[in-house]
Amino acid sequence: MHNGEGLMTVVRSEPVVTWRADPRRPAWVRPYLLRAFASDLTCAGAGAAVAFLVRFGEVTSYATPYIVLSLALPLAWVCAIALNRAYEPRMLGIGSEEFRRVVQCGLVLITALAVCAYATKTEVARGYVVVALPLTVVLTLVFRYGLRRALHRRRAAGECMRRVVAVGHAAAIADLVTRFRTERYHGMEVVAACLPRDVPGRQIENVPVLGAFADVALVVGQCEADTVAVLACPEMDGVALRRLAWRLERTHTELVVAPALMEVAGPRTTIRPAAGLPLLHVEHPELAGARQLVKNCFDRVVALAMLVVLAPVLVTLALAVRLTSSGPALFRQTRVGRDGRTFTILKFRTMWRDAENRKITLTSDSAGVLFKIRNDPRITPLGARMRRHSLDELPQLINVLLGHMSLVGPRPPLPEEVARYGDDVRRRLLVRPGLTGLWQVSGRSDLSWEESVRLDLRYVENWSLMLDLQILWKTWSAVARGQGAY
Repeated sequence: MHNGEGLMTVVRSEPVVTWRADPRRPAWVRPYLLRAFASDLTCAGAGAAVAFLVRFGEVTSYATPYIVLSLALPLAWVCAIALNRAYEPRMLGIGSEEFRRVVQCGLVLITALAVCAYATKTEVARGYVVVALPLTVVLTLVFRYGLRRALHRRRAAGECMRRVVAVGHAAAIADLVTRFRTERYHGMEVVAACLPRDVPGRQIENVPVLGAFADVALVVGQCEADTVAVLACPEMDGVALRRLAWRLERTHTELVVAPALMEVAGPRTTIRPAAGLPLLHVEHPELAGARQLVKNCFDRVVALAMLVVLAPVLVTLALAVRLTSSGPALFRQTRVGRDGRTFTILKFRTMWRDAENRKITLTSDSAGVLFKIRNDPRITPLGARMRRHSLDELPQLINVLLGHMSLVGPRPPLPEEVARYGDDVRRRLLVRPGLTGLWQVSGRSDLSWEESVRLDLRYVENWSLMLDLQILWKTWSAVARGQGAY
């Protein structure tokens, strides 16, 4: 039994929970939402003002209605965002859903304005609309991205975290704790655990076990948690999960459930009722067809454009390699691509000419299939600097242009690595290897073999052009920092 300021009273034989009246929400959420609201208003106002100046330049009798429209646009913009639920706390800080809904709002407002103008036979200055709404969307996305980056920095320092009670078996909880600690930008911190049976004094990855499944509601109150994460386990069936949700709903404690099928993104899952049951349908990953054709065209067009723009840089680096060490500027090596087909990868040479002969005398720092060494003595001084910022990989744009590789995909493996793959790992070969990927933006060479495989398989299962664009965007900062490259 626990009584603290009237929080709750629990009788173990038949739990009866009395909740405090105020909903449990992290303290940082409200200020963040206010900043997002203010930035959205500001962006819409700026978009309207710029559009007015571009289209009219000065206030005239003809432009008077557009002054009213410019004043109304910020209010209409925040209302549209609110109606599209882009202010929901669950979207803050992670994922692309927040940005997708902002873009949806822009499209809806443009469509609504066009329909209203047509229905009322009102002449609308197209120049004003073409500038105001797209600029508002772009500014909103930029400002929201800035807010997210600031939030990630605070989370890296241990602030603005959601306090989570993990419910499940010990192994699953340990894995969850490790992932949350590795990827702190998700904002989840496991503060307590509940196992099928209470084990007093036990800890899992330094997280205390404070009760059994029947004690979850009590543990939430004791830890002042705002989220409960239920991991896949047979004991927490539909009935038990429903009862837990009832106990948590009055305080608005968030309930998240990890399905047994992991690493599957939201777009591939839909809930379809059948015989009164909400069944989770999982679509197969689309590895061919129109979307792949679009991806291939996008890859080659961007690769060609980058080769043209970066031509002076490529020539300069090639000369620097030849002048600082003996041997060719380009390093050619056989790699394995899609469906196990081999190709010759191109890179700037970063090692001394006898690197392969010296490899047999070295011991890998990695326990997995990959051969990785910190401070590798075979790397030239210029090669170390190029590797730090991935400049040695720029010639792979030629491989992308030839169709051997993609801009985004799994890491291109060596044939001897593929020979040691298990059946699960071979799924990496279902798509073209990439110049960058989730491994590039998530730690690069600092990742373990298992983590590298997990990220590659996650990409194969959930790839999309939007995901590619997100990874390409994050690659610039990862390359600029140069962390995990050796």
